[in-house]
Amino acid sequence: MKRGRLRDCFVGVGAKRLSAVDANRARSNQHEVGTTREMVTQFLGESRRQDNPTVYIWLGGDQASLSVDGTATHYDTRARQPHRNPEWRLYYQSNPVTETMREGDTLFLAMNDAGLLYFIVAPDGSTSERQLSWLFDVRPGAGDFVSRGFADDGPELDFPARYILGELGIETKEPDAAWLDGIIEKFETAFPSTAVFSETARSTLTDVRAEDDPDAALVAWLTHEEALFRRLERRIVSVRLEKGFADGYGTDVDGFIRFSLSVQNRRKARMGYSLEHHLEAVFQAYGLEYARRAVTENNHRPDFLFPSIAAYRAAPAEGSSHLTVLGAKSSCKDRWRQVLAEAAKVPRKHLLTLEPGISEPQTKQMENSDLQLVVPQSVQATYTDGQRRWLWSLEEFIRDVKLRSRIETVRNAPLLRPS
Repeated sequence: MKRGRLRDCFVGVGAKRLSAVDANRARSNQHEVGTTREMVTQFLGESRRQDNPTVYIWLGGDQASLSVDGTATHYDTRARQPHRNPEWRLYYQSNPVTETMREGDTLFLAMNDAGLLYFIVAPDGSTSERQLSWLFDVRPGAGDFVSRGFADDGPELDFPARYILGELGIETKEPDAAWLDGIIEKFETAFPSTAVFSETARSTLTDVRAEDDPDAALVAWLTHEEALFRRLERRIVSVRLEKGFADGYGTDVDGFIRFSLSVQNRRKARMGYSLEHHLEAVFQAYGLEYARRAVTENNHRPDFLFPSIAAYRAAPAEGSSHLTVLGAKSSCKDRWRQVLAEAAKVPRKHLLTLEPGISEPQTKQMENSDLQLVVPQSVQATYTDGQRRWLWSLEEFIRDVKLRSRIETVRNAPLLRPS
C-alpha cells in the first residue's frame, strides 16, 4: 500500500528553542521571532511582507493540546533599506497558544503548499517535542532556527509519522482510495461493529500473517483499518453534511455540535477497540491462553490476562510467576498509571502502546513503577537508544508469556515413579 510522503503535507520546517525575547512580551515590544535566510529559500518565500493564514498549536507537557486559527506576518525589517542585507522576522498574533508558550519551549514553524503556516509549540523535554523532532528530523538548539525543506522523493509516511500528523489534526492523502472504497462498499453509509471492521481489515490484507512477524502484522492491520475507517467516515459525514443542519427555528447549531462531537468520540473510541481486536488475533495465531476484560479486584478489567481468570483467582494473594497482565492503549499520556491497579496479584505489569517517541522522563517513571512498556518494533525507531534497550517488542512479550506457560506446565506435571 502506498502511504504518501511528508512533502504532501509540508514544504519545509524550522525549529528553535524560544528565548525570553521570542516568547515573553514583557521582554520585547513586539510579538516576533527572527527567521533565517535558509527558511526564506526553503519555504517562506522572498516576499518583503507576506500575511499567512496560521494554525497555532500548543502541545503541553502532559500532551494536552490547544489549537487556534489566525494569521502571522513574515516580513523584512530592512525592506526600506535596500543597501542593507534583509533581516527577516515573523510577527505572530497574541492568542491562547502564544500566551501559553514560555522561554525554553521549542517552536516548530512549518508551511504547506497552500501557504498555510503551522506554529507549533512544545515544552522542552516533552513527548510532543521528541515526536516532532523525529517527524521533521530537526534538532533545535540555542540561537537561530534549524531548518530544512522536504523533497518530493522522501520516504513514505510510516505508522509513527501518520500517528504524529494525526495528533496535529493533519489528515494525509490516501493514494489507494479506489481499492479502499471497493472494500467498504458493503457497509454503504453505516459503521459496522468494531470487531467486524477489524476482521475486514485483516481479511483484506491476505499477505500479512501474525505467525511471520507479530509486530509487523499488528501495525499493518491497524494502518489498513485506519485507512478504511477514514474512507467510510468521509462517505458517512458527507451524506450528513449534505442534509444540512436546520430545524423549525433556523440553523440547528446544537445539532451540528452534537454531530461533530460524535465524530470525534467515535474516532477516539474506535482506535482503542481496534487495537484490542488485532492483538487478540495475534494471540490466537500463537495459541496463547488469555482472558479479555475479565473482572479482578475492585471491579477492574485488565485488557488481557494470561493464562485465564480461573488461574488468576486460584493464585495466592502474593501472586504467581505464571500470571501476566497486559494493558493496551494506543496512546499513553497519563493513563498508563491505570494499568498499575488492574491486577493486584501481578506486581509487574505490561503495557502495549502505539505512541511514538515517549519522553525519557516518562518511560523512566514507568520503569520505576514496575511497568514494562511493549512497543511494536517499527515504532521503536522513534525512541532513544537507551529506551530501546529497555523496551519490549510484541514478539518478545509473546515469547515471555509462552515461557511462563511452559514453566507452569512442567511445575504441575505429575511425578513419574520408577517401575
